[in-house]
Amino acid sequence: MTSIDRRRLLRGAAVSAVTAAVATGAPAATATAADRSARRPAPPLGAAQPLDGRPFPSYDYTRANKLPREMTGYWEKSFAIGGTSRTAKVYLSPETPIRSYFTVLAVPDGVDTAEFLRRSGWRDTADEREEGLFVLEPGEDGWTDAESELAYVEAAMGFFESNRYFSLFGEHYLVGYGFGAAPLEAWAVAHPLRVIAQVHLNSRGLRETYLNAYAGVEFDGRTAPSYTTVVFPDGFRRIRHDETVLPTWYIGPANTAGASLSYWKRANDTLHRGERDGAFGTVYRQRHGSGRWMTSHAGPISQVAVEQRPTDPGAPRTTDRIVAFLTRYTRYENFFAYGNQLNERADYRRLGVEVRTMTVEGQVREYLVHVPRTAHRIWRGKAPVVFVWPGNSQTDKVFMDAAGWWEVAEREGCVVVTVCEQYSATSVSVSHRDSLVFFRQLREVMLREYPVDPSRFYSTGQSAGSGVTQTFAVAFPEYFAAVASTSFTVAPDATGTVGLDGVAHPARNRPIPTCQIYGFGDLAFLEGGLWDGIDNRLDTWARYHLDAGGLALADVDTVDGARSGWQDRYQTWTWHAPGTQAPLVRLTKNNYRSHNTMPEETPLLWEFLRHYRHEARSDGTVARYYSESGFRRRGDEIRLRS
Repeated sequence: MTSIDRRRLLRGAAVSAVTAAVATGAPAATATAADRSARRPAPPLGAAQPLDGRPFPSYDYTRANKLPREMTGYWEKSFAIGGTSRTAKVYLSPETPIRSYFTVLAVPDGVDTAEFLRRSGWRDTADEREEGLFVLEPGEDGWTDAESELAYVEAAMGFFESNRYFSLFGEHYLVGYGFGAAPLEAWAVAHPLRVIAQVHLNSRGLRETYLNAYAGVEFDGRTAPSYTTVVFPDGFRRIRHDETVLPTWYIGPANTAGASLSYWKRANDTLHRGERDGAFGTVYRQRHGSGRWMTSHAGPISQVAVEQRPTDPGAPRTTDRIVAFLTRYTRYENFFAYGNQLNERADYRRLGVEVRTMTVEGQVREYLVHVPRTAHRIWRGKAPVVFVWPGNSQTDKVFMDAAGWWEVAEREGCVVVTVCEQYSATSVSVSHRDSLVFFRQLREVMLREYPVDPSRFYSTGQSAGSGVTQTFAVAFPEYFAAVASTSFTVAPDATGTVGLDGVAHPARNRPIPTCQIYGFGDLAFLEGGLWDGIDNRLDTWARYHLDAGGLALADVDTVDGARSGWQDRYQTWTWHAPGTQAPLVRLTKNNYRSHNTMPEETPLLWEFLRHYRHEARSDGTVARYYSESGFRRRGDEIRLRS
């Protein structure tokens, strides 16, 4: 039992029967080589079980946010490529969650895959990190050149990214060995938005002609079929493939990898001169002031590294170093370049993030609680709380990294509670259910067990999670001091009700500070704006909240919208509470994204929320207050008209 397990167990003795704390999952650090040397070698994996023709797994409601237990273990999938049969392996650790991070490995020639995973420590790593492995294998005669292998790699990755046996975070880590490295790297060149970071060992690299075929390919404004196409302004400069930052490390590269190295240094906008690093060799860091879109929020965090010293590719200590390089990073949005962002990955252990479970309507549900160390220093036992509702199919762990609320929490001292959904259309996917009951139970846990300020409870969410948040704002405005969410709006229907978990709730028609951010290329019912000829759910949302606040559309601060952000991507309209400078309704359009939210938007949501507190009275009335300083200065709050 680890120290974290023991600490959680001791704390769990004081937890109510409906709530249990469990071990922290998805750590961003792995065991050291010294740890491994003191541990017994992992037992052999045995023969891989076939996925070909296997029935899809059954629902397993005993495992909150976990893949069905029947799917954990070692599997094989076969592919018919040009008249020959090729295989790939899958390893799912016993505690792999739904939509886990995966590392895609291309193993070297001449190895037994199961023994390689055991000897190199990759199997131990997957178990420790509660993640998955997808393993590409050479053909009978070994790996051929990268371009000849593309048909196999595309077929295998197509299955990997869309199947009913397991589900993915949506972005992947790549590690290629020997002659298997170049085919995997070739896939990254063709699909850079789907790769978080990559490491290649003893690679021969790619031909310059292949790299040049993709380098100048531009990303356009097309989005998913159900979304709106983004229209770029005149003179807009599109992103090229060779401008997609992708952290890359070459270990022991052959001289023939020079073209690949030059390509990734250009893509990552690195300095010309590298600096010596004890862990990764010579490191070429992304330059300060870099104009790359993918790091507009995080800053110049990317790098290209080259390690020339002799290294044993199959040693656990090498695997540990690879994992340390890869898992510094995360990214999200795998099909629309202008919303894709590279960021630092949340380290649950360092941050103290708790992975907890609770029984809701008879089913076990997972949720995350992040109490930053700054909470006590800033708020002295009265920390604000943000309840976060991920988008449909986005688990709590997916949204932790996709939205980056942990960064805001660390800086601002707010407590963040992230909800996990429940199994939905398949046994490896999730969606929202029992949200009202879940929130009420979570609220009681936060009040009972954490040093929080109940007058500063806020709600946020993305897509379907925004639907939950905005429904609360209409039907239960007394629950929150303010709400701010992205890419889904809600307003009462013709009967004056809104639906939640299949139940119709009457609209309260009471003002609550409300903010919505959406994308130009968002859901079809959010197309356009409030001053065009389209009357859709964006307009009905605005009408409801403006009416509830005693405002009209014409009361906006500027019809053109205030411009801000990277490339002036944000266009914001604000309506202030009558007689005050307190924003009551805010709408922001991100002119350069599709449907998925971005970490760059999260500070904007917090900036709206942080100024409000409320007092819900027993008679159902609510008193709301606005503080220009976000309650950092005494005496600057004003009461808003109810």
